[in-house]
Order: sequence, then C-alpha cells, then structure tokens
Amino acid sequence: MTLEPFGARLRRAMDTRGPLCVGIDPHASLLADWGLPDTIDGLERFTRTVVEALADRVAVLKPQSAFFERFGSRGIAVLEQAVADSREAGALVLMDAKRGDIGSTMAAYAATYLDPASPLFSDAVTVSPYLGYGSLRPALDLARESGTGVFVLALTSNPEGAEVQHAVRADGVSVAATMLDHLRAENADAAPMGSYGAVVGATLGGSLGAARADLDINGPLLAPGIGAQGATAADLPKVFGAAVRDVVPNVSRGVLRHGPDAAALRASAERFAAEVREAVSAADPAAG
Repeated sequence: MTLEPFGARLRRAMDTRGPLCVGIDPHASLLADWGLPDTIDGLERFTRTVVEALADRVAVLKPQSAFFERFGSRGIAVLEQAVADSREAGALVLMDAKRGDIGSTMAAYAATYLDPASPLFSDAVTVSPYLGYGSLRPALDLARESGTGVFVLALTSNPEGAEVQHAVRADGVSVAATMLDHLRAENADAAPMGSYGAVVGATLGGSLGAARADLDINGPLLAPGIGAQGATAADLPKVFGAAVRDVVPNVSRGVLRHGPDAAALRASAERFAAEVREAVSAADPAAG
C-alpha cells in the first residue's frame, strides 16, 4: 500500500482542520491531574478520551511513545489502538519516537512505524540524525516508498541541544544547517509540500539568528513550545519568517490540562488552531 505523499496529506489537513498538532503525553503527573491512576487503566482512559475528543477535528495527533512503553506490552497495545482510532477518525498520526541508529537496526525502527503492515503504522515519525544524517536512509527511503513522513531533529528548544546542533563543521556550516540542507534536498520539486520535515523549537526566537534563512526546506516544520513552554501563536512569524506557512505548531500540556472534559479539550484545541491560523494569515495573506 502506498499512500498519497505525506506532505500533500499534511498540507490538506492543515488547510481544512487548522495548522495544529496536539501531543498525547500521558505522563504520571498529568494522569494525576485528570484524577486517573498511574496504571494501564488510567493510561487507556486518558488516551481514549483524547482520541475521541480530538481525532475528528485536529490535523495531527502526536503520541509520545515513551509514555506508553513504560507500561510494557499492555501500554504498547493502548498505543496501537490509539494510532488506529486516530487515523480512522481522519487525524494524521505523528509517532514521537525519536529513533536513531544504523544499518539493520534503523531499518527495523523504520519498519515499525512506516511499514503499512506494522501494528504501529503511522503517518510520520520523529527521528534523531546524530549518528549522521546518512544513518537515517532506511527511514527516508521507506517514507518515500509508503507515502509517509519523517521529522528530523534539527534545532530543538532544549538548552542541551545547542552543544551539538550549533556546533560548526570545518567548512563553517553548523550541524543544524547541515540537517536542514539535507532535508531541502529530499524535498526538492515536491508539491505542494515535501514529506521530510524538521523539528525546530518555537521558543528559540532570536537565538535562531542566521539559521532562520535555512528554514525554507519546502517541507513541514514541527514547532514544539506553544502553550505551556511559553511560546505563543503570535511568535511564529517572528521565529520562522517566510517559512511560517509550513509550520506545524505542537501543543501538548496547553490542551491536555483541560481534560478530562472532552468539550474543554476540543475548545482549547480549536482556540489554539484559530490563533495560529490568524497569526499565519497576518504574516502571509496568501495562506489565509
């Protein structure tokens, strides 16, 4: 089975449902805030509530795999069901797994999330390129073959990331810029948008500096940091410049804290999506 390319499907979902990705992050403190036990039953109730509330209306849902893996095989079963139910309701699923390895191991990770025969088959997956961009080739090739997408960590918002991502090669090009250059090449000639994206923190603001010019990769830019981490929709044009139309803002706690009330979850997601759409349209009238 080969789907329509992920970039085209994502562009359509963002245009029709609003440019927003909502994380599914059932960490222990959030389960407690919802009045749920930190057990497999609490995990299942939390996840089902989020999927039922949002999967028929948001563009992207992003389960954080680690919060399911910690419950072992039963947690993975909950994740499998969430992926299937979300996709059936029309949401694109971005598996936040941040996998990165070499050779046959990377190929196995790719098959886990991007092979249509896999129980965890998702529309896209996050990957780490810091064993070298070439180590991602099994995932990049399978994504192209299956019509799925890959989001590569490039300019993350955590302070520790700078020691690797801002490091400069002998030719004066930063590691992050190198990753963006690779992605731009993968997306060459894709329309309306490529399927190979970068993760770039919405909280970076002025620290991007000259790197802002490298963000036009003809592909999606997953932007964590909206909401609880301090960034707002209004910050997006300032951070991403001309690439703002391709930004997929990621909100997790900003929406999830309104649970377990399904109506409140929906209202929060719709409010964030409206704010993002307004900010993008103001910066790029053609995107309105």
